[in-house]
Amino acid sequence: MTNPATSDTRTWIVVPLYNEATVIAGVIAGLLPRFPNVVCIDDGSTDGSAEVARLAGAHIVEHPINLGQGAALQTGIDYALSRPGCQYIVTFDADGQHRVEDAAGMVAVARETDAAIVFGSRFLDDRTRPGWMKHVILKTAVWVTNLTTSVKLTDAHNGLRVIRRDAAAHIQLKQDRMAHATEIVLQLGDTGLPWAEYPVELLYTDYSKSKGQSVLNAVNILVDLVIR
Repeated sequence: MTNPATSDTRTWIVVPLYNEATVIAGVIAGLLPRFPNVVCIDDGSTDGSAEVARLAGAHIVEHPINLGQGAALQTGIDYALSRPGCQYIVTFDADGQHRVEDAAGMVAVARETDAAIVFGSRFLDDRTRPGWMKHVILKTAVWVTNLTTSVKLTDAHNGLRVIRRDAAAHIQLKQDRMAHATEIVLQLGDTGLPWAEYPVELLYTDYSKSKGQSVLNAVNILVDLVIR
């Protein structure tokens, strides 16, 4: 069985980055022992996030203006695919809510089961407690997403994903805001490649809530789904 604690040089971590200067160094420091290949896509930050991430040891790609998380993910995926030896891509949030051990476990599952995509889900166990209102809204978003894609998930808007390079090559994101999460599920489902879900814990801190993990943000997800 693959040891998830082993340094993995064939996986690239893609981190969309927007005004996270106070926490991004810690996020990168947590990733590098297991995943030495980290690329941060600085999406027009105004707080020096790119330089902080660079000094912390990440590769940096910069958008001169803010284009949105979907665009940042696309840039990061394209960058990772261009790197020699890239086998898997992990999408990982910059605000500290994702756990490195979950990412490592998901990559291990992808390798051991030949799953081309592994989606993280906060709803496969009871460790994550988003609050009842956000839980209802996120579950509604899951229902809407499952109506429009061939992939039936328990958590459609979790940014922690493992994507094998053959699946990643099919991703062409056009949605720049929260609707990109549904778009990526749709495009990955269309590949017909095998997928799995993996139970993860999301860390809802005061900081991550202030950066968009609030009930209001969950409402914005539904608005984006309906409008776009």
